[in-house]
Amino acid sequence: MPIKWVLHWQPNAGTTVNSQILTEVSQCVETINGVKEGRWKATLSFYKPMLREQANPMEFPRDFLGISLPEQPNKYYFVIRGQRLVVEAESTIQSIMEKLQSYKTRVALNFEGFQYQLGDFQLRVGKVVPIHSENLRGIVMEMEYLPISSWERSHKIMAEFFDLWQEALSKRSLPGHFVHIEPNFSEFGLSDQYSSQHTAAQYASIMAQLIATVQSAQAMRNN
Repeated sequence: MPIKWVLHWQPNAGTTVNSQILTEVSQCVETINGVKEGRWKATLSFYKPMLREQANPMEFPRDFLGISLPEQPNKYYFVIRGQRLVVEAESTIQSIMEKLQSYKTRVALNFEGFQYQLGDFQLRVGKVVPIHSENLRGIVMEMEYLPISSWERSHKIMAEFFDLWQEALSKRSLPGHFVHIEPNFSEFGLSDQYSSQHTAAQYASIMAQLIATVQSAQAMRNN
C-alpha cells in the first residue's frame, strides 16, 4: 500500500482557520501542476462509553476513535489511544455498536475535499467539519507517494516533497503552515510496511492536535 503522510493546518497565534485559506491551499496545488481528479471523504467519530450503573468503568476504554477511510470502504478502524491500539473491523460494526448501545458518538467529523495527481504523488486537501454542519474546524492534507510502501525508505523523498510544498505555499503569505506529526507506529504494534492502520493512527494524532488548537483559540477569546 502506498505511503501516506496526513498533515494538519496550524494557524499562527491569534488567527483561526477559514475557507479563504482552504481555497488558497487548493489553488497552490494547481499552480505546482496538480491535476484535480475528484472528491474524497473520510469520517472520524469520537466515542464515549454509555456505562450502566453496575458496570466497572475500568473495564472499558474511556474513549476511542472510529475512522472510515475512502480507500477501504468495507472496513472501519478503531484507535484506542490510551492502550496504543489500532483495530480493523468490518464496516458493519457501526450498526452493531448502535444496537448494543455500549458506546455513543460524542463528536463526528467529516474530512472532505479534492484529490490531485502530481506525478507519483497524490495530494488530498480538505476541510474538517462536523457532520450536519459547515462550521470549519480545521484543514487537512494527505500526501501520498505511490511507488513505495516502506515507511522508513520513503522518509527522505516525502520530507523533500514536503519542503518543496511548504516553499510553494509560503509565497502566499498565509497565516499558518502545515504540520506533520509522526506517530510512533511501533507503539501501536505496526510494522514498517504501510497499511490503513497507519493512516488511522495518523488521523488520531491529528484529532488530538485539532482539539488542542480549538481549545487554545477559545482560551485566547476568553482572555
